[in-house]
Amino acid sequence: MRLRDGIAVTSTDFGGVLLDQRAGTYWQLNESGTVVVTALADGLGTQEAVERLVAAFDVDRAQAEADVAELTRQLVDARMATP
Repeated sequence: MRLRDGIAVTSTDFGGVLLDQRAGTYWQLNESGTVVVTALADGLGTQEAVERLVAAFDVDRAQAEADVAELTRQLVDARMATP
């Protein structure tokens, strides 16, 4: 899983923003979504994103895996990431 070229991630006080520079569209992310997307932007895989999520928040591994799977599915569906 990797973010498509032209996708930028920026942290904010309330989470982050994922910007598609080509289309001019963006997603507002909560704090956990920002952790996941930043991991992907750093070139890490989904399991590493799960690890970061578990380390950053009080969430069990099964929930973190489900959350990462759902977010990455949405990113692929929106053509912001490739599987």
